[in-house]
This record gives sequence, structure tokens and C-alpha cells, in this order.
Amino acid sequence: TLFEDSLFWTCLRNTAYFTVVLVPIEALIALLLAMLINTNLKGQLFFRTSFFMPVITSITVVSILWTFLYNPSNGLINALLNSLSLPSQRFLRSADQAMNSIIVMTIWQGVGYQMIIFLAGLKDIPRDYYEASAIDGAGKFRQFTAITLPCLKNVISFIVIYVTIQAFKLFVQPYIMTNGGPQNSTRSLVQYIYQQGFQYKKAGFASAASVIFFLIVVLVSGVLKLAFLNHGEAKEK
Repeated sequence: TLFEDSLFWTCLRNTAYFTVVLVPIEALIALLLAMLINTNLKGQLFFRTSFFMPVITSITVVSILWTFLYNPSNGLINALLNSLSLPSQRFLRSADQAMNSIIVMTIWQGVGYQMIIFLAGLKDIPRDYYEASAIDGAGKFRQFTAITLPCLKNVISFIVIYVTIQAFKLFVQPYIMTNGGPQNSTRSLVQYIYQQGFQYKKAGFASAASVIFFLIVVLVSGVLKLAFLNHGEAKEK
């Protein structure tokens, strides 16, 4: 019965889209920010604090705040767009823009956590590697591909799997900002389970969806883990 419900597949597709788009972008931005504040840049403490502040702020508060920012009538973001002679956008009220708007907000809120983990990994790389490669004539890009990325393999693996699991648990943002709309374009799988179980009182149906959700998360996490392990073994060979 669950597999015959079109809304289930819509929610699964929304969750998959959210995960596939969010994970690589957030990981990449976090790595770039970590590399930026790992330099001798002035005001490192200020930037670290600024980037990490959204992480310690409740996702509920952040969602409410960004709902006001995304307001198509008097929101700050549209005011900035209009000041640049750009047209106003509907954001959360558009079926085409709502999920992408939530993704942008989620990246802003969570990227600081991944940045700190990447920064710890960068600090753990011996400086001798870079000095020796510089003597051999390696440029910055070559150092990044031959030293930084291989040394961060385990960190990248952890962050990708962690963010993937967190992304699959998407619930608060669409629940508060759009309630799954417009036209179910932001309704997530967890929100679907919540509604079936607690709003429609279909406990068995919600339990079946929860089991499928659990199996999907385990399968995706296992595939990612194996992919990183196989990639590392191929590199060593």
C-alpha cells in the first residue's frame, strides 16, 4: 500500500534531491572556508566565530528568521535584489524555488560545523609535506590535489556520510517554513512519516514508512562507506 501512494514517492524524491544537492555543496564550501581561515589571515578568531555562530543557533529559530528574509513582499533578500535592479522572487511560495531556498538556508546554518572538522584535519597535516613539495616545484593546486585531499580522506568520508544522514532527516525546515508546500514540493520523508503517524493516526502505515526510511539510510551510508574504502585502496595500489 505504501508503494502505491504517490505522495510517498514525491516525499522520497524531495528528500533525495535535498540530499544530493546539499551534501557536495556544503562539504565543498566547508573545505574552502577551512582552508581560508587556516592561512595567516587577520581576524581568524572573528571569522571562525562568525561562521560557527549559526551552528549553535536553534534550527527552529533559524527557520523562522529565514522565513522573514524570504518574504516575497517585504523580505530583506528581495529588498537587496531590488536595490540591484533585479526582480523580486517568490522563494518559499514557488514550487520551483522553495526546496532550493531551504537548501541555501540549511547550508548557511550547518556549514560552520563541517568547517571546524575540516580545519582540525588541515591542522593535522604536517607542514613538512608542503615544504618538501615546494622545493620540488609543486604549485598550490598540485599541493592541494597531491597532499591536502589525500590527507583529508578520512575527514571527507566522515563529513559526507554525516551530512548525508542529517540531510535524510530533513523535517524542521519544511515543517516550519512551508509545511511541505507549495504543491508538496518541500514535503520530506520524515514529515510524511510524522503526518501519517501523528496527524492521520495511521500508526502501522507510518511504521512501514519508517522501516523503509531506515533501510534507505543504512543502504546509502553503506554504499558511501564502501565507495570511500575502495577509492582509498585503489589509491594505495
